Amino acid sequence: MERSVEPEILDELAADDPEAIRSRRDLVRINGLMGNHAWIRRVLKGRAEVRDGVVEWGAGDGQLLKRLARDLPGAPLGGVDRAPRPDGLVREVAWRQGDVFDAAENEAADDARPATGGVLLANLFLHHFTPDELRRLGGRMAGFRLLCFVEPFRWEGALVAGAMMTPFVNRVTRHDMRVSIQAGFVPGELPAWLGLDSADWEISERSSWRGGLRVLASRR
Repeated sequence: MERSVEPEILDELAADDPEAIRSRRDLVRINGLMGNHAWIRRVLKGRAEVRDGVVEWGAGDGQLLKRLARDLPGAPLGGVDRAPRPDGLVREVAWRQGDVFDAAENEAADDARPATGGVLLANLFLHHFTPDELRRLGGRMAGFRLLCFVEPFRWEGALVAGAMMTPFVNRVTRHDMRVSIQAGFVPGELPAWLGLDSADWEISERSSWRGGLRVLASRR
C-alpha cells in the first residue's frame, strides 16, 4: 500500500467539541486494543534513561502521561500537544501547548520542560508528517538517549480490522482510522525518514498483529 498523508478530522476540531470528546474516548479503546500504552510502559520499566526525563510529543489527552506518573514516581515528565493541558494531569507533569516544531526549537530555553537527554515518546503521532517534516523532527531527536514510538502499521489487514470497528466508533474516528493507517509505516521507513544512523542508534522494529509498528531506538 502506497503511503499517503491526509488531514485528520480530530486535528481540526476544538478540544471541547462533542465529536472530539467522543473520538478521544474511541482512541482510548483503540490504544487498549492495540496494546500501545502497555508496551511503552513495559519498555520504560527499569530503564536508566528515564531518570533524565521523559517527553511525549503529541500527548493528546494525557492518558499515557497519567499512567507514567504512577509508574515512574520522581521522574521528570512532560508533554507537548496543540490541545490544552488535560484535566486530571498532576502538576508535576510539565505541559506545553503548541506545535511540536516550535516546542522542539524552543526546548532548551524553556525552564518548564523536563530536561532532554532521556526518553522521547510518540504514540500514534508521527504518521501525521511528510518525509520532509519527519527529517526536521529527526534532527531534533539527537539530544535524547531512547526513542520509543508506536505508529500505525500500513497494511491491508489493518484496514480490514479497522473496518470491523466502524459500528462502535463515531464518524470522526471512522475517517481518521483509515487515514492514519494509510499514513502509517512499514519496517525501515520511519528510522530512515527520521535520519537515525545505525552507527549512532541501536534500532529495533516489530509489527504487531494488532495493527501497530513498534520502534525502539537506543543511543549506542
